[in-house]
Amino acid sequence: MAGERSAVLLDWGGVMTTSLFESFAAFCVTEDLDPDALRDLFRGDRDARTLLIDFECGRIDEQEFETRLAAALGVADAVGLIDRLMAGAKLNRLMVAGVRRLHADGTRTGLVSNSWGARRYPRELIAELFDGVVISGDEGLRKPDPRMYQLGAERIGAEPGECIFVDDLELNLAPARELGMAVVHHVSAAETLAELDRLLGR
Repeated sequence: MAGERSAVLLDWGGVMTTSLFESFAAFCVTEDLDPDALRDLFRGDRDARTLLIDFECGRIDEQEFETRLAAALGVADAVGLIDRLMAGAKLNRLMVAGVRRLHADGTRTGLVSNSWGARRYPRELIAELFDGVVISGDEGLRKPDPRMYQLGAERIGAEPGECIFVDDLELNLAPARELGMAVVHHVSAAETLAELDRLLGR
């Protein structure tokens, strides 16, 4: 029910930024690939999926990930591949402003993110916006492992049942829901922020 929640956990890429999938598609187009080539690779190729999981969990470094992913995609130049893939993703200013407002008003806020290299996060902004941070590459875990969500709640001093979890990927919502969190499937900043206000009883 609305008004029973007092803490918010949010994903980074695709929630606090603009769409990663649109950025990936734009990259593919510039490389003369099908716009969905990267998405389809991760969905349909077991080795590529394992590569992604290992990277997000911090088990392999950026250079190995970029080299192997470039080969799998058929991209000649692996140098700077991650930055090129993410070049189209920018800070979602409405979400930043909305989370800043919630945090300033006393709502506990946390980040729970699967990382493509931890150095790309704007650490000063994250320190301002969030009371606790869980980044997959630092933890050796990744969503949808339930421990990621449990850590998120613990690091902001909340019980799972007090939390709302926000992610742009529906598959990442189920474990949070099973832990007793309310969930918001992020599609747009306006819709997400309105739903957070409703669930927080604001």
